[in-house]
Amino acid sequence: MKLDWIHVYAAIFILAAALSLVLTPACQKLAFATKFLDVPKGQQHKLHAKATPLLGGLAIYLAWIATVGTGFIASKAMDIQSVNYIVAKSLGGMQAVEREFLVICLCATAALILGLCDDRLALRANIKLFVQIAIAAVAATWGGVHISLFIHNEIITWLASVFWILVIFSAINFFDNMDGLAVGTATIAFGFFTMAAAANQQYFVATLGASCAGASLGFWFFNHSPASIFMGDAGSHFVGFMLAVISAKVTYYTPGVSTTHLTVLIPLFILAVPLFDTAAVVAIRIYNRKPIYVGDHNHISHRFLHMGMSRKQAVLLVHLTALVSGLGVLPLLWSDEKTCAVLIVQGLIFVVLISLLQYIAGGRPEVKAAPPAPEEAPAPKDQGQNDGK
Repeated sequence: MKLDWIHVYAAIFILAAALSLVLTPACQKLAFATKFLDVPKGQQHKLHAKATPLLGGLAIYLAWIATVGTGFIASKAMDIQSVNYIVAKSLGGMQAVEREFLVICLCATAALILGLCDDRLALRANIKLFVQIAIAAVAATWGGVHISLFIHNEIITWLASVFWILVIFSAINFFDNMDGLAVGTATIAFGFFTMAAAANQQYFVATLGASCAGASLGFWFFNHSPASIFMGDAGSHFVGFMLAVISAKVTYYTPGVSTTHLTVLIPLFILAVPLFDTAAVVAIRIYNRKPIYVGDHNHISHRFLHMGMSRKQAVLLVHLTALVSGLGVLPLLWSDEKTCAVLIVQGLIFVVLISLLQYIAGGRPEVKAAPPAPEEAPAPKDQGQNDGK
């Protein structure tokens, strides 16, 4: 049996996960050796009590770059006779995306470095924003990241693409507030985007998604509660950038194939949980007249804690919510217009349901960040190191 794309995706996913499983402990040791640790120092929004390694983002990045680099080299040296005709035909088109691939790798590296600097030096918010805008601008200009929204205007498309990258940067950074929460949600999203790209025969985008999903999953085994390592701002910046790029590069509407323009809403539902959480937290902070970059306990995960759940249960519920939201809209790729409308209404109702749960059963938003409850003080290794940055 000749090699098919499903085998390529599986191999990429497994390789990235295996590398992440090996590199994460190595980065953990490196963090201790270089004192690259997250020390709570009494911050009220941080839920962990012990100094914890902060180089998890580096492990995810190294696993990803090693995987895509190996795949790129293999595509050059692969024996065409050993692969399926469709794979062989697509390998010939790799040259067309070489520049985009290089730009994406450079921007992802810049995002990682920005996060590492912030983890080490606690950069000012305006400096971080400036560099984020620069990274987003380069990706939108030369990295093939285009969000047109059916508006045929290059300036509007460019601005929409930059804005999308900045929004996902912030969403994942804000969402990294509990053990395994952000990276688990990102792994689920990468999986959905990979399936969407594969369904549309976007092989380059699907391979990027599969490698990110594998690298994130491998790290999750060390980051879930109780976490032995955090991905830090380096991880949230890298993961956020790749989510923004991959979600933007997937083609959701194909003229003559898609039955409705509503398919462009797919990424909003796949990323609904972190996007909704970010919007809600920002609104609460503005209402309370607090800087939006100052951490608090108003995230969806914290509200589930207020409902009486343990941290593991809260994270699990968030992950299940992300799964349901993504699975509910993935059929938009092949459904007719009426089915799409029903699925979108279902997704909106689901968001309302989660809102009611967290804002009614979960209590009122806190006005002032509260310290962890006394009974939780000895055990909390759950992370909150990036909350609100």
